[in-house]
Amino acid sequence: MTDRTLPISAATIRPSREDDMAAIAAIYCHHVLTGTASFETEAPDVAEMAQRRADLLGRGMPHLVLEQDGLVRGYAYAGPYRPRAAYRDTVENSVYLAPDAIGLGFGRRLLTVLIEECTARGLRQMVAVVGDSANLPSIRLHERMGFRNVGTLAAVGYKHGRWLDTVLLQRTLGAGDAAPPIDRAE
Repeated sequence: MTDRTLPISAATIRPSREDDMAAIAAIYCHHVLTGTASFETEAPDVAEMAQRRADLLGRGMPHLVLEQDGLVRGYAYAGPYRPRAAYRDTVENSVYLAPDAIGLGFGRRLLTVLIEECTARGLRQMVAVVGDSANLPSIRLHERMGFRNVGTLAAVGYKHGRWLDTVLLQRTLGAGDAAPPIDRAE
């Protein structure tokens, strides 16, 4: 993947690097500790986040950052939807932004490139598992990007003193189910 320069104040989307991990961990920590997008209740440290990134890259998955003025302002990645072989052409996406980067269009730009990267890899379906049915900005972002709401799992998580739903959204990538999958080792 090549770097992509974006029109919003010289923001660039590029593959993440090892030296981005402290910024990525800080962004995620904010969401874990203050929000409901993630159902984790304890923020992982930089080493854990670096290991997660390495695992995804080892599977050939995209792991991206949006950089603006030398600062990582957000990140996105795709990972296996489920571990069983039959799910190998389906990924789950994640997009997280720094608190002061929310509402600037960065999430849409990250998700656009993530979809392109997954499609180029021959993946066929992308699933978004949005934490908290009240997380309307994330739900709307996914719907604007061609995802359709395929269901809500009610009260499946408990965080910040309340029960939380997850909203499942799905988007076809490339040929979707109109063609056989790319031959991958099972």
